[in-house]
Amino acid sequence: MSKPHKPDNFIPARLVRPARAERPNPALIPTELPSGFDAFAIAAPGLAPLVAAECIALGITPRDVSPAGVSFNATAEQLFTVNLWSRLASRVLVRLAEFEARDFATLEKMAARVPWHLVLSPGAAVRLRVTCRKSRLYHSDAVAERVARGITNSIKGSQALGRARDDEEDDDGNTQLIVVRFDHDRCTISADSSGALLHRRGWRQAIAKAPLRETLAAAMLASCDWNGGAPLVDPFCGSGTIGIEAALRMRRMAPGLGREFVMELWPGADSPMHARVRTAAKAEQLPSVGVPIVMRDRDAGACKAAVANAERAGVLQDLVIEQGPLSDTSLEAIGTTGLVLTNPPYGLRISDGADLRSLYARLGDVVRAGGRQWQLGLLVPDRVLAAQTRLTFDAVLRTANGGLPVELLLSRLGSVSTL
Repeated sequence: MSKPHKPDNFIPARLVRPARAERPNPALIPTELPSGFDAFAIAAPGLAPLVAAECIALGITPRDVSPAGVSFNATAEQLFTVNLWSRLASRVLVRLAEFEARDFATLEKMAARVPWHLVLSPGAAVRLRVTCRKSRLYHSDAVAERVARGITNSIKGSQALGRARDDEEDDDGNTQLIVVRFDHDRCTISADSSGALLHRRGWRQAIAKAPLRETLAAAMLASCDWNGGAPLVDPFCGSGTIGIEAALRMRRMAPGLGREFVMELWPGADSPMHARVRTAAKAEQLPSVGVPIVMRDRDAGACKAAVANAERAGVLQDLVIEQGPLSDTSLEAIGTTGLVLTNPPYGLRISDGADLRSLYARLGDVVRAGGRQWQLGLLVPDRVLAAQTRLTFDAVLRTANGGLPVELLLSRLGSVSTL
């Protein structure tokens, strides 16, 4: 029988001290988190460049930008700051270890050496997400079993609750997610620092049909480069996500102020630092938006949900929320310039395949009636319906909404004719 393959260069997380033994000696376990982390901000398709720009604005230099997200080195305070302030990232991971494993014996041995004590307290509940690509160890359930054994053998009373769903919608925010990725026999083990996905700001409880994620609404605003210099109108506002995100952005309200993060439960977490960063974030807030943000929907239930969400978000006073049909929308009454930004019906889910060409044509009429300084931003799965507006568009973002590939199309300024 051949001997297990000897791993090459077991690498603990950058600047993170590994345990000295398979079962760490309590006397050797640090009581504080390490001074730095090898972090990775996960981004939805197409959003990574926007997340990188966001990191730079927070004073963090990205190390690498890939389609999946942004890697960067961060102190504990910077890690917490990204979680608190990111409007675009899905979650932020911290790499705990990286090593080569071509058999399960090696994987189990290396899993026992991961510094689990940095992110798990005794009795912690853990879920694992495992992906295997072009590796000898391709059975993700078997990989999860070995890693879970390394956790439960290292952390007293810890429980592996099973595999995490891809979208993490069942995550309560207190269960530690561990991400295990095998690629060409190279295993990377990371811990999530966010908890519930970052689009869960804490204010959206009432939702309308086909809700838009907060991170996608923020990406739409960033891609259109809307900075509050002109009015914003959403004639299909649903539960109000676009308008609320716009108000939060203009008032410099940190999106994570209304929630907690799982890194606050880590052993040695710096609670005074977390409180200080939150206090500083509150001091950044502006008293008002200073520009009209108008949200409309013909559905009374949607408008009621938008009001409730805006009130929880603390921006109800910054929004005009009206019930009414698209045809009653008057951009001229709002201003001589502005942006109509919306996630209109696609005819795929909430409209049961209905012909929406006349609705899109009417939307084009509404924008043209506003004048040449009004622009239209549309999130659509294809350009067939967008063409009914008779406006000229550029694609400024390609991403996904509810698993459906979509484009954000922005009309060219000055291309709107009032004829």
